[in-house]
Amino acid sequence: MTPPTDTTGTTGSIRLVALDMAGTTVADGGLVERAFDTASGELGARPGTPDHAEKLAYVRATMGESKISVFRHLFGAEELAQRANAAFERAYGELVDGGLIAPVPGAREAIGELAADGRTVVLTTGFARVTQDAILDALGWRGLVPLTLCPADAGGRGRPYPDMVLEAFLRTKAAEDVAQIAVVGDTSYDMLSGVRAGAGLVAGVRTGAHGDEAFRAAGATHVLDSVADLPALLRGVG
Repeated sequence: MTPPTDTTGTTGSIRLVALDMAGTTVADGGLVERAFDTASGELGARPGTPDHAEKLAYVRATMGESKISVFRHLFGAEELAQRANAAFERAYGELVDGGLIAPVPGAREAIGELAADGRTVVLTTGFARVTQDAILDALGWRGLVPLTLCPADAGGRGRPYPDMVLEAFLRTKAAEDVAQIAVVGDTSYDMLSGVRAGAGLVAGVRTGAHGDEAFRAAGATHVLDSVADLPALLRGVG
């Protein structure tokens, strides 16, 4: 196991932990790209064409961002973006219902350890609420944490904006200061949202879309092999 990269001081004061879902706590095996293929195909960007390849490259680069924001960039007109987003959510939901997702190894246990240590855990996503709920149901994670958030829960702006992190801070009242928040995710957009929220710990995990260089460029304070390493880090032994 690669030792966690740590560029900050103490971690024990963290009271609120905002964890991303797909790629961080949930392994979806590339379902985002498969669902995008379906959605883009419905709007004429067929797999195998240069147009599709260009759009897919953008989807990969912006993993972690609110999906409707991605489709607005790709398709321009709001009507087309909404059609693409609806098709994407439908396709992703069908793949989830087909049993094609699983927890990242050790993720559920890590969430339990964090709670046992007295920290409040919130699960966040760039997906719409219907997709987030489908994932929670498929994993049996309803009730696992006191709060789950999608962009619509924070006024409509997802990552890289800090809104979901700050919404978790306001709703849970688990922390007295934003410096007592940890934000953990697998993309540079997760890192940016944590930095912009003023979180005291912003950690990238190597189980998803982006890697160490992207994490550090976006302001990560730590890089971990997996979210499973987080409880030990916050206890000051990682």
